[in-house]
Amino acid sequence: MMKIALIFLLLTALGITLGSAAMRKAPPSKLPASFHELTVTGIDGEPIQMKAFSGKYVLCVNVASKCGFTPQYKGLQELYEKYQDKLVVIGFPCNQFLMQEPGNEEEIATFCEVNYGVTFPLTEKIKVKGSGQHPVYAWLTQKELNGVSDAKIGWNFNKFLISPEGEWLAHFPSKVEPMSEEIETYLQ
Repeated sequence: MMKIALIFLLLTALGITLGSAAMRKAPPSKLPASFHELTVTGIDGEPIQMKAFSGKYVLCVNVASKCGFTPQYKGLQELYEKYQDKLVVIGFPCNQFLMQEPGNEEEIATFCEVNYGVTFPLTEKIKVKGSGQHPVYAWLTQKELNGVSDAKIGWNFNKFLISPEGEWLAHFPSKVEPMSEEIETYLQ
């Protein structure tokens, strides 16, 4: 018994704990310090590398086709067209809020194009919170990763603005319209 206690004390002193892998917390994965180091799969299955948007503002929006805020697609497209020389809007379809984005990627792309004339980039469907959260949204919502602020996503059409240098600038909740002064102030 004394040997077991001694071994346990030695392991503890070395920082080694006993128990199943499921009970131990895995060390946090190293995520990029800059938004420009991130990548997501586009709605067409091709990678979208955020470094391609270096030098432009990026507005990331978790979108859904069957939400009360869905008409914001029109404003997002208008904002994208108005500031296309210095802004990229990226729509991240998400089905985590009352299953309001039930379609597959082809259905989502068609819906956006036919109903709102969307030409800004869309991604594959992702999770923006909880288990399986996409790394882009981990970076957007966690201060320890983005270096600026924590943010909680409570619904569809939350907006995050990234600087041309890849730094986190602002978070806007769903009710903030794309063409609002709150957002346009950054772009003028």
